[in-house]
Amino acid sequence: MSAAELYTKYTRVWIPDPDEVWRSAEVIKDYKEGDKSLHLKLEDETLYEYPIDLQGNELPFLRNPDILVGENDLTALSYLHEPAVLHNLKVRFVESNHIYTYCGIVLVAINPYEQLPIYGQDVIYAYSGQNMGDMDPHIFAVAEEAYKQMARDEKNQSIIVSGESGAGKTVSAKYAMRFFATVGGSASETNIETKVLASSPIMEAIGNAKTTRNDNSSRFGKYIQIGFDKRYHIIGANMRTYLLEKSRVVFQAEDERNYHIFYQLCASASLPEFKDLGLTCAEDYFYTSQGGGTSVAGVDDADDFEKTRHAFTLLGVKESHQMTIFRIIAAILHLGNLEIRVERDGDACSISSKDNHLNSFCSLLGVEHSQMEHWLCHRKLVTTAETYVKSMSMQQVVNARNALAKHIYARLFSWIVQHINKALHTTIKQHSFIGVLDIYGFETFEVNSFEQFCINYANEKLQQQFNLHVFKLEQEEYMKEGIPWTLIDFYDNQPCIDLIEAKLGILDLLDEECKVPKGTDQNWAQKLYDRHTNSQHFQKPRMSNTSFIILHFADKVEYQSEGFLEKNRDTVYEEQINILKASKYQMVADLFQDEKDAASTSPVGKGALKISVRSARPAIKAANKEHKKTVGHQFRNSLHLLMETLNATTPHYVRCIKPNDEKLSFKFDSKRVVQQLRACGVLETIRISAAGFPSRWSYHDFFNRYRVLMKKRDLCNNDKKQICQTLLEDLIKDPDKFQFGRTKIFFRAGQVAYLEKLRADKFRAATIMIQKTVRGWLQWVRYKKLRQATVTIQRYARGHLARRLAEHLRRTRAAIILQKQYRMLRILRAYQRVRSAAITIQAFARGMIVRRIYHKILVEHKAITLQKYTRGWLARTQFCRVRTATIVLQCCYRRMKARQQLKALKIEARSAQHLKKLNVGMENKVVQLQRKIDEQNKEYKLLNEQLSMLTSAHSSEVEKLKKELLQYQQSHQGDDNQLISLQGEMEHLQLELEKARGERKVMEDSYIKEKDLLRKRISDLEEENAFLKQEKEELNNRIICQAEDEFAQNTVEENIQMKKELEEERSRYQNLVKEYSRLEQRYDNLRDEITVIKAPGHRRNPSNQSSLESDSNYPSISTSEIGDTEDVMPQVEEVGIEEAAMDMTLFLKLQKRVRELEQERKKLQTQLEKKEEESKKSQVTEVKTEVTSEHEDFAYNSLKRQELESENKKLKNELNELRKAIADKATQNHSSNDIQDSYNLLLNQLKLANEELEVRKEEVLILRTQIMKAAQQKEMGKNVESIANDTRWPNSDKHIDQEDAIEAYQGMCKTNQLLEAQLQDQRREHEEEVEALKNQMDAMKEEMEKQQQTFLQNLQLSPEVQVEFGIQQEITRLTNENLDLKELLEKLEKNEKKLKKELKVYMKKVQDFQAFQTVVPADRRQRECHMQVAVQRKEKNFQGMLEYYKEDEPLLIQNLIIDLKPQAVSATVPCLPAYILYMCIRHADYINDDQKVHSLLTSTINGIKKVLKKHNNDFEMTSFWLANTRRFLHCLKQYSGDAGFMTQNTPKQNEHCLKNFDLIEYRQVLDHLSIQIYQQLIKIAGAILHPMIVSAVLENESIQGLCGIKPMGYRNRCSSVADGDISYSLDEIIRQLNTFHTIMSDQGLDPEIVQQVFKQLFYMISAVALNNLLLRKDVCSWSTGMQLRFNISQLEEWLRAKNLQESGAAQTLEPLIQAAQLLQLKKKTAEDAEAICSLCTSLTTQQIVKILNLYTPVNEFEERVTVAFIRDIQMHLQERNDPPQLLLNFKHMFPVLFPFNPSSITMDSIDLPASLNLEFLNKV
Repeated sequence: MSAAELYTKYTRVWIPDPDEVWRSAEVIKDYKEGDKSLHLKLEDETLYEYPIDLQGNELPFLRNPDILVGENDLTALSYLHEPAVLHNLKVRFVESNHIYTYCGIVLVAINPYEQLPIYGQDVIYAYSGQNMGDMDPHIFAVAEEAYKQMARDEKNQSIIVSGESGAGKTVSAKYAMRFFATVGGSASETNIETKVLASSPIMEAIGNAKTTRNDNSSRFGKYIQIGFDKRYHIIGANMRTYLLEKSRVVFQAEDERNYHIFYQLCASASLPEFKDLGLTCAEDYFYTSQGGGTSVAGVDDADDFEKTRHAFTLLGVKESHQMTIFRIIAAILHLGNLEIRVERDGDACSISSKDNHLNSFCSLLGVEHSQMEHWLCHRKLVTTAETYVKSMSMQQVVNARNALAKHIYARLFSWIVQHINKALHTTIKQHSFIGVLDIYGFETFEVNSFEQFCINYANEKLQQQFNLHVFKLEQEEYMKEGIPWTLIDFYDNQPCIDLIEAKLGILDLLDEECKVPKGTDQNWAQKLYDRHTNSQHFQKPRMSNTSFIILHFADKVEYQSEGFLEKNRDTVYEEQINILKASKYQMVADLFQDEKDAASTSPVGKGALKISVRSARPAIKAANKEHKKTVGHQFRNSLHLLMETLNATTPHYVRCIKPNDEKLSFKFDSKRVVQQLRACGVLETIRISAAGFPSRWSYHDFFNRYRVLMKKRDLCNNDKKQICQTLLEDLIKDPDKFQFGRTKIFFRAGQVAYLEKLRADKFRAATIMIQKTVRGWLQWVRYKKLRQATVTIQRYARGHLARRLAEHLRRTRAAIILQKQYRMLRILRAYQRVRSAAITIQAFARGMIVRRIYHKILVEHKAITLQKYTRGWLARTQFCRVRTATIVLQCCYRRMKARQQLKALKIEARSAQHLKKLNVGMENKVVQLQRKIDEQNKEYKLLNEQLSMLTSAHSSEVEKLKKELLQYQQSHQGDDNQLISLQGEMEHLQLELEKARGERKVMEDSYIKEKDLLRKRISDLEEENAFLKQEKEELNNRIICQAEDEFAQNTVEENIQMKKELEEERSRYQNLVKEYSRLEQRYDNLRDEITVIKAPGHRRNPSNQSSLESDSNYPSISTSEIGDTEDVMPQVEEVGIEEAAMDMTLFLKLQKRVRELEQERKKLQTQLEKKEEESKKSQVTEVKTEVTSEHEDFAYNSLKRQELESENKKLKNELNELRKAIADKATQNHSSNDIQDSYNLLLNQLKLANEELEVRKEEVLILRTQIMKAAQQKEMGKNVESIANDTRWPNSDKHIDQEDAIEAYQGMCKTNQLLEAQLQDQRREHEEEVEALKNQMDAMKEEMEKQQQTFLQNLQLSPEVQVEFGIQQEITRLTNENLDLKELLEKLEKNEKKLKKELKVYMKKVQDFQAFQTVVPADRRQRECHMQVAVQRKEKNFQGMLEYYKEDEPLLIQNLIIDLKPQAVSATVPCLPAYILYMCIRHADYINDDQKVHSLLTSTINGIKKVLKKHNNDFEMTSFWLANTRRFLHCLKQYSGDAGFMTQNTPKQNEHCLKNFDLIEYRQVLDHLSIQIYQQLIKIAGAILHPMIVSAVLENESIQGLCGIKPMGYRNRCSSVADGDISYSLDEIIRQLNTFHTIMSDQGLDPEIVQQVFKQLFYMISAVALNNLLLRKDVCSWSTGMQLRFNISQLEEWLRAKNLQESGAAQTLEPLIQAAQLLQLKKKTAEDAEAICSLCTSLTTQQIVKILNLYTPVNEFEERVTVAFIRDIQMHLQERNDPPQLLLNFKHMFPVLFPFNPSSITMDSIDLPASLNLEFLNKV
């Protein structure tokens, strides 16, 4: 494409800028060939004309589309150049806070100067095993790539970390080693990975220091080789160091510090163990105070020193060696503080012998004081003739002292490195290694010396190796894809390297000058000018004769030659070294031994070459010896060795960038970053990539991305490769701009941007068309709405006018009608008033006459009635007095007799004979008592009714007599005199009445007034009272609401807190169980190893050894019984501890039994006392006792053997009737407690009698079977005689006497009775069937009548209604029929399934039986057939217990647990092994054998553990034994005898309870075992699901065509994952979940546990998917959110289909759901921010911000999330107290809660399949 096509209007470009390096602008006018300038508009809207050089035709760099900005791989950019790289890094660093970015094979790491939560264990696990191109850039991704390639290619790897000081090299190397230590942890217990990490604090303390650029700058280079074995576990490590900056020991620049160890030691000088060092604070020493500040902000030197000491201890450095190290460091500080005095005009110097620092120096190093004092100020000159001792000047003494300090520190540094390597050394053969190179980056300062020269020399070598590796990778990629290879020109820095290291190069000339006796720096510089002036990489400065310039690959650097020779020689006087060699401390003397001496004492074998110590600078020899190696020579040799190592490995590059010099967090200085990008080779990588085909697409991704540009006819072709070729040939005319590889399409730079522009234009045209059509449609819809609204308004207006006229006419007519009716009503009411008045007068007159006549007749009748009743009352009163006296006499006499009888009964009740009599015939007595009670109740009711009738009649008669008597007295006492007096009194009363009437009127008036006043007052008070009541109610309601709210809130908080504490406690408990199981497993492994080591041959341990060792600490008695053993302890002491321990269990059981019998005796005594009290209170109980005494003999005589069955049935019926009667009586009587006690006593007695009858019934049945056997044997004859002899009882051959015949006859009678009972049962069933048929006929008749009625009603309706009614009736009928049919179908299906299972079982039994018959001889088969009748009888009475011999226990465990397959019992009862084990335990409990119980339980637990250990990856087996372990535990609880576990038991199940042992301790052990199995089950299921989650949930396209594809970078193209990488779909996960659910359901696992399993698995799915989402930029888009939400809905639908909604699994998906919604929500305004904050409650603040930072538009129509919006979100979320953790811990396990689910299956209903091979188990 031409420039005119690219530089069109609206195209954005980059132009140079002096401040920002590059600046963005937009073309506002199309460029044409020949234009001298380009018209641009800057981002601040200013116009700018960019001049164009017509000769060079250098146009500005084009800017990438916004969709490509922020890519995590710079090679994915369409335009690859410096401004694009710089802008992309700035966007990622400043806006998204991403510090890592890929640039091809290089990881660019920008120092954030802030602690970020992206290096935790969860992040390590998230990156472990992942494809490098799939995850966001990270140092862990590079480390994982190296680890994978080492395992896959079996080739050694190297990670090269470089950058300038302060860029974060040390931290990056540390995190890489932490990753290897976590992922490749050692398999043994040596914890070598911990030691590797422990070396970091030591090396930082002795090799790092504070500089102006970095507070923790590494002042040396190091290469750490981490060794791995064949299983790729860390086995050891080795460290090489390069060029320690020794000058820092004696000199620090302004605002810098010495090495950290000096300040750490001074900060801890106050410790008691360091008192002998004589140290004070760091400010007091010259070597630590030259830089000014002695502290670093945020750093605690004392705390760091403790970490350093701990690291020394961890690496095995002895305490004495540690103290020697600290003594040497303290001695260096004292050496720097020596006071040197000048003598003789400055030609000589001396040190005072009393100098405290010299004394401390000598004592700490153990050297002679006088010699050190002398040789610090003098030196020895050796000539051919003699030796001279010469004094040194002040400057020479200072230099010698500083040289000695540097030499001592360098030797100590080398010694520490050697010992670290020894600690990390291993004897195991190393299979491969990964090296981590932490080396200084390119450096240039204002003054550059020998150190900068060596550093830049090393970087030249590394850059050359980097360029060759990049070039090699590009070439391999092209050759792999079959692209024509063209030579790419790249920068080769070999001439610069030759300038430095070649023959007569800079280093050679430097070494030669050092050998000259009087060589100087100026002479050396002059030799350089003479030799290398013509070199293109060497220059001489114009203004200096002592410096020189080298043109490095990164920049031009000027070096000052001053000090080069001195630093290269590294001179130390021999006399001072000899004094140190003579130290009394062995370690100090060993530090300064020559290299030859050290080699002779510690030879190194050939095999240790890989991990041997190769220091950058070997030990220094004496100053006057020949052939001493210079520092430059040593550094060159070590560098060559390093390059050989790196070339033999696969390198991985990490380039650390320092974003600013102010150490401000997330501040981006473009100038500084560009300098480092140029220096570290990132731009060179970009240039090499851009020279070829930087953009590469797979055919599939290209087709999905650009299918919108294709034509419809091209899409019909199925060959995607051909479609892509056709499209590109049509769109890009220049064939050199792209190439077709085997699997990818290769593009030149800028072509992808051009295709994106065409795609955007296509979308824009389509959008315009859609908008045009939609807008036209909207206008058309709006017009139709307006027209319809107008017509509607007109219609309603006309209707309103018509309705108003009709209303007026209606009102006029209504007024006339009202007038007419009113007039008629007025006349009618007047007539009715007159008529009513006449009728009222007549009625009152007639009533008065009739009342007078009635009153006269009534008076006469009353007088007669009074006389009658008075006479009757007198007679009855006399009779009552006589009867009362008689009753009193009878009561006294009877009370006397009753007391006598009661006394006799008490004496008799205390005797044992009486209790026996009570038990005999009690049943008949109870029946008689019941009948007597019923009769007395009836009599009592009749007497009460008669008494109430007599009482009412008597009272009415008395009243009548009294009234007659009064009337009679009044009528006969009056006479005339009384009449006169009465008349006078009457007149007097009339006068008084008149006065009273007057007074009454006055009183009434006053009363009315007062009443009115009171009413008014009352009304006022009532209103006030009502108002106060209302206020009171409001206040009460408020108080109640507040109290309720507070109470509810407090209650909720307390409940939440309690639940939280419970969950935490349960979690801690289960973690302890998990830890215990791990330690137990570890113990087993160690024991196996020890056994293998100790035993030379195949030796076996006893079979019971493991059980005794593992579980012998569980006693078989309950802890509740321990408290009762206090009384036993004195006896234990007397008998002896050993004997008492043997019989303790038996003794406690006997003691418990005695205590129970004592309680029963007390209960019986209290019941007897209650019966005595009851006899005193009521006559009813007296009658009961009489009836009981009368029928004792009869009940005793009636119990005979020949009537056992009939008596049994009769007693059962009577028992039920007695229960009902006594229950009814208890509700009526007030003394219910007494009757209940008597009822319980009688009920217990009846139970005992019932049990006795059952035993006798069994005897009769056995007798009958024996008789039937005898009859069959007689009929078989001679052929069966031999077989009959085996099966007869012992007396069968004898003559049958008369008694045996009688017994046989009685047995036959019994069988006849049974047959009669069966016939009666059949007759009863027939009658019930007939009755049911009659009921059915009646129901059908009723239904027919109803239908006839509805039919008659239907005939009266209209035809339409008839049809509708008929349809409704038919629908109702069909619905009912369908429901009935469905129920019937469900029943049939259930029966079918049940029958199929039974059929399978029977088929297996038949097959087993047939196989058995073929083997067994004929005579034995006949014998078994003959014995069949008796066997069936025994199975009918199976007690649910299984008996086995002690020696069969290992076989039982082997067949039932170890060798058992889940498929073998799939068609039987779920959890069959658990039931079998419990039946065996029950039999051991039944026979009271505690040793057998203990042995079986211990063997069972150990057997289950052994099976789980063997099948530790088998989900089905683990689930099977979890279900069986829980069912076994349920059985132990259900049948433990504890009332809390027996609430749902049937009476039959209660008979199967344990009688003698309390196994609560074993229940706890089984509970622990269940937790271990559950955790193993989750681990297995998680391992199966984990590889499927990311691919199925995040990557798989369930909705086809939704996800867009973006350009790929180098990391996506070249990953360590094999080509055949497996991708999973969501259906596969759902199928796997279905498999899990089916297995657990079929095996009978508790539903609650199944729910918890899926809750845990769904949490893992959510956590893994969310973690991957948080670490991947390519999946954070709107389309992925839609896809993710659809996938989650599918999982939720699966939960609903399996009825797992209540499990809490859906809640665990909430963070993932909210993340999907966050990707889909609008992200622009403040309202959007509030909506996001209110919605995303399950996500933490860091997770929300991370997703928003990662959000990437797939199409250019989507918008990025602005930085301001993210800041707004952070402001809204400030109030949250979220944890700082970014990722979810997908390995977190919820505490499991096991429910108690009793079984409805009884033990006697379980059969043993023959496939289990348990023939040695006998049913009891």
